[in-house]
Amino acid sequence: MSGWLNTFLQDIGPIFYLLVALNVLLIILAPRIIDAVTLSDIAPNRREFFINVLRGLNVLVIALLGHFRFYSEGQSGQGFGIKILSILIVLYLSYLAAHLAGRFVTQRYGRKIQVSGSERIADTYASRGLSISISVFIGIIALISIVRIAGFSSLLETGGVIGFIGVFLALTQGAWAPDIISGLIILNTNMIREREVVRLDTPDGELLAIVFRTKAFHTELRDLVDNHRIMIKNSKIRDYTLHNLSRYASAKGLRETLHFKIGYDVSPDSVHKLFEKSYEIACEDDSIEIESQHPLEIRVQDTGDHAVAWSIHYYTQKEESLLKTRQLFLEFILHTAMQEGIALSTPITHSAV
Repeated sequence: MSGWLNTFLQDIGPIFYLLVALNVLLIILAPRIIDAVTLSDIAPNRREFFINVLRGLNVLVIALLGHFRFYSEGQSGQGFGIKILSILIVLYLSYLAAHLAGRFVTQRYGRKIQVSGSERIADTYASRGLSISISVFIGIIALISIVRIAGFSSLLETGGVIGFIGVFLALTQGAWAPDIISGLIILNTNMIREREVVRLDTPDGELLAIVFRTKAFHTELRDLVDNHRIMIKNSKIRDYTLHNLSRYASAKGLRETLHFKIGYDVSPDSVHKLFEKSYEIACEDDSIEIESQHPLEIRVQDTGDHAVAWSIHYYTQKEESLLKTRQLFLEFILHTAMQEGIALSTPITHSAV
């Protein structure tokens, strides 16, 4: 069988190169082919899996064609083109093996989460650490294979190539090592998890976001203010002060605070009436995620020269709707204050000379 196929491939001439070119084209167009033959709402990880499988099959076809066309003729150690083709095949097969191994490890040791009504597997410290170890092992095997294919057969030549790569990794470790290590620390300590709401104190100001995914080098967040994706290096996240709003300490929920400055001409009873009336209206509105079973807490924070600093505290267990709840509640307080004739602006009790 193999002899017949070998004779056939030697005889077809230009058709051999046409078949190789066709498979290369299929490798390039694999994403579009998968999109055309699958449903539009396919999960991203399944789409990536199908693309890699299709490309892997094309690589294997090219490998078989190359084997019967060149290696069977005794040209395995000759020719620059066949060496490049062999190296590319080793690289892709190594990538495919690492990808499939990582997928299996994530499925086995990952954590199931619910996202928009569908189930997804998120990475954990065990799955991330094991995936990195497997990838390093496969990478070492691929490196040794590539060095042998390239013709560096002696121990000195092989050691020189591997040493050069090692020096390169050592010189660039500042760009990738801190983020990989920080990502493992984040997963191991459970500082944040996917779908949790966090607040980061960054040099540019406060960032309120939902954790979308923690990857090897960075963490993807969804900004709750502008509703867009943000990518932050894992090492940077550990530098910022991080508030995990999904890990509230009380069964009541997250305790939110609003601050107001009201003049001394308004009695404390009127202030209590203002906030309590606004709270009753907010509790009756289904669009505001307030834990209405808990009473509103009204406190005096400070008694300044111009106004009394008041604070009110309410509870919510829908931290992803934090901004919406705060804004709608403030609007109700504003409307009630205008109806009661109470000014929410800080009064001016002196005149400029």
